[in-house]
Amino acid sequence: ARFEGPKRAVLEAGWGWGPIYDWLDEACDDVALAHPRKVRLIAEARVKTDRIDSEALARLLRADLVPTAYAPSAEERALKRLLRQRMFCVRLQTMLKNRIHALLGQHSVTKPALSDLFGSAGMAWLRTLRLPQPDGAILVRDLELLGQIREHIGGSDKLIAHLAAGDEAISWLRSLPGIGAFFSVLIRWEVVDIGRFASPKKLASYAGLVPSTYASGERVVHGRLTKEGNRWLRWAFVEAVSPAIRRSLWLRGYYRRLRARRCAKDARVATARKLLGLAWTIWTERRCYEERCA
Repeated sequence: ARFEGPKRAVLEAGWGWGPIYDWLDEACDDVALAHPRKVRLIAEARVKTDRIDSEALARLLRADLVPTAYAPSAEERALKRLLRQRMFCVRLQTMLKNRIHALLGQHSVTKPALSDLFGSAGMAWLRTLRLPQPDGAILVRDLELLGQIREHIGGSDKLIAHLAAGDEAISWLRSLPGIGAFFSVLIRWEVVDIGRFASPKKLASYAGLVPSTYASGERVVHGRLTKEGNRWLRWAFVEAVSPAIRRSLWLRGYYRRLRARRCAKDARVATARKLLGLAWTIWTERRCYEERCA
């Protein structure tokens, strides 16, 4: 029943949604998804084969010692694949834009004074541009491919709008600075249930936005990001930092204070973690974001 709304949204947007089967659920009564890192710590072995690993998991399961991880349903996985497909197309679009910029830079082309080179006026100028061969042909092919990818992205806009309609969680997330229409839907369905996370730190750990920690005696050293967990969720919050600090005076001040003491990359990651904490707060408190201090 929880997925009747998303299923209807997918169908209304023109994407197919047939019956989804999960063979594991049909093959056994209860499925436990073991957390690979924690299982490895409990049952480390020099020799690893499928037979040895299955025996170790069976013994742990018999003793009720299997550290489990959240197992999304088949419907949740299908919806995530649709949203991640759009992210894949957006990344391809960015790669193509960078390729075209690099191609123009090799020929010292004077670009028109436009705010967006890939807007309607910029695309019209690029189509009339003639470069020496074979770069001219490369530019034509890249522009054709960019147009096709934009069609794919535009086709998913209807799906995003249908998924956002009537979902309170998405409206709460949308109120955050830097979180737009797509990011709000992506975060909503990558997390699915905010009740799984007892605190913002738990959610940050799931997204891989926490530093790795090395402890020896009384000495504790914090290193780079663990980059474990949900990389799509981590990407969304890191990408949302730039528009967030333009829109929010409080986040802009937070970012600049960190930037003055550390490098820009560290300040960006820390601001992404702060933005994630705000998302957890408004979602659990079931309200929109309000910036109460400048």
